Amino acid sequence: MQKPLNSASKYGTPQALSDPRWLRYAAIGITLVIIGLFLVLPLVTVLIEAFAKGWSAYAKALTQKDALAAMRLTLLVAAITVPLTTVFGVSAAWLIARFDFPGKNLLITLIDLPFSVSPVIAGLIYVLIFGAQGWLGPWLSAHDIKIIFAVPGIVLATLFVTFPFVARELIPLMQEIGHEEEEAALSLGASGWQTFFKVTLPNIKWGLLYGVLLCNARAMGEFGAVSVVSGHIRGLTNTLPLHVEVSYNEYNFVAAFASASLLAGLAVFTLIFKTLLEWKQAGKG
Repeated sequence: MQKPLNSASKYGTPQALSDPRWLRYAAIGITLVIIGLFLVLPLVTVLIEAFAKGWSAYAKALTQKDALAAMRLTLLVAAITVPLTTVFGVSAAWLIARFDFPGKNLLITLIDLPFSVSPVIAGLIYVLIFGAQGWLGPWLSAHDIKIIFAVPGIVLATLFVTFPFVARELIPLMQEIGHEEEEAALSLGASGWQTFFKVTLPNIKWGLLYGVLLCNARAMGEFGAVSVVSGHIRGLTNTLPLHVEVSYNEYNFVAAFASASLLAGLAVFTLIFKTLLEWKQAGKG
């Protein structure tokens, strides 16, 4: 008598879904090759080039005046944009997950807009609005307010490309959790802020940290939008990614790869911390 197609083998795997061993090994091998070529090899190359002339040259490249200014500006932009993005993300997630209102789908679409619009286009939009020949340019010049080719423009461009991260991480999480615990807390006399800090925040803390982590990584590594609005002014408007480009174009490879190694280290740290947060979320689930 013929066995049914969905009968399980002694290992508990349906026979119809059992792949040949050679196919599994081939798929694993191809995956490892792709990861090695497109992820591991570039990181290793960055480190090799950064230390090509020794530790002293590496340290000297990172302690140059322009490099230190780029680091300070990168940290400043991240310190401004990440908290603002976090507040927006939590507020938007709360609004979308807890209430039905006209324009809700439009709001969700607008939150996703930076994922579909090129960062370069976003930078050009800010130039058209706040630049010297833009819509608000004459008024800003008359009041001695400088946005484009200055720190405010870099902050605005970074905000545009980073504000979806926290919201997009929290919206499905808060929808899945529901609002029964919050309603119970309110019915027992808790205020709105007490409910948020003692009920809502503990339930979303891992997702919130995950979104903040991704937002910070994008804020510190953004290139396209910042490149358009910065003006590439040495020591003033060059962030760390822009400093890498400038150094590389000037054939100062040690400085370029030394700065790139910091961004690569940030990427690796983000990956490790992301894995830990996912593990925490899985354990909590």
